[in-house]
Amino acid sequence: MSNVIIKVSESKMNEMKNAYQVNLLQKKIPYTTFSAKKNGTTITAYTSGKVMFQGANAEQEASRWGSPNMSSPVKKTNSRSSSSLPNNISQLSVLGSDEVGNGSYFGPVTVCAAYVDRKHLEILKNLGVRDSKELKDAQIIQLAKVLKKTIPYQLLVLTPKKYNEIQPEYNAVRMKVALHNQAIYLLLQKISPTKPEAILIDQFTPEANFNKYARLEKNKIQEKLYFVTKGEQYHLAVAAASIISRASFLEELDKASAELGITLPSGAGSKSDVVAARVLKKGGLPLLANYAKLHFANTQKAQKLI
Repeated sequence: MSNVIIKVSESKMNEMKNAYQVNLLQKKIPYTTFSAKKNGTTITAYTSGKVMFQGANAEQEASRWGSPNMSSPVKKTNSRSSSSLPNNISQLSVLGSDEVGNGSYFGPVTVCAAYVDRKHLEILKNLGVRDSKELKDAQIIQLAKVLKKTIPYQLLVLTPKKYNEIQPEYNAVRMKVALHNQAIYLLLQKISPTKPEAILIDQFTPEANFNKYARLEKNKIQEKLYFVTKGEQYHLAVAAASIISRASFLEELDKASAELGITLPSGAGSKSDVVAARVLKKGGLPLLANYAKLHFANTQKAQKLI
């Protein structure tokens, strides 16, 4: 059994409470907003903004809502912290990777690996490259267009249809490991013979767990790998990857909305339940499977609405 803790905003906390409405536990725990149990995983949300997931599926469930800022499996892991990063990593030539869409019911999972060498650091700073969460959607889309012309990158898009085909054989964490590993591998081929001084992955699972799933991949990347949460704060390569991933996610969501004639929201809140119900009325589960991640609780809630 493992424990995973993530930090969320107040709005995200409310979204989570709504999502776990049918799974809520009645017991009162001091300093908590809510507690719930789903598929053998206990979710405890604290007033501090931290949410703990406990159980065999803790990592998979937590990955719906964000990247862990603290993860404590019962067995000891060799997961690195920011203190193990090279002291001057922000000034190095780094290949960084990040993903978007894993916690959203509608839309794909997009993963980008981006290579930023030393000579491009100042250029990216001047462009205003930073954490995509600090940027508006219009800024992200515009910045992504410039970045794609400025630095080498590799973008992978896992459509909802493909996501549903490989799940549950691939849980959410294994999917992300496979996507990050492949994006990094392909980008290394693109920039060869150039080699990055470090490869920095925005951490979403302990390093030992990443390696467990990466070993299942044909082209396992293992040289100069570093893992840290909030990777965009340590190098602009991760921030650039985050922006390109986010822009792709938004564009794919817009395309899907145009195809359906229904505006698809991001996230996994109650709004997604209502929209999913409309899609179900239009074409049932086969149609919904093309646009949504069916194993989310939103599917059952949408079915109840109709």
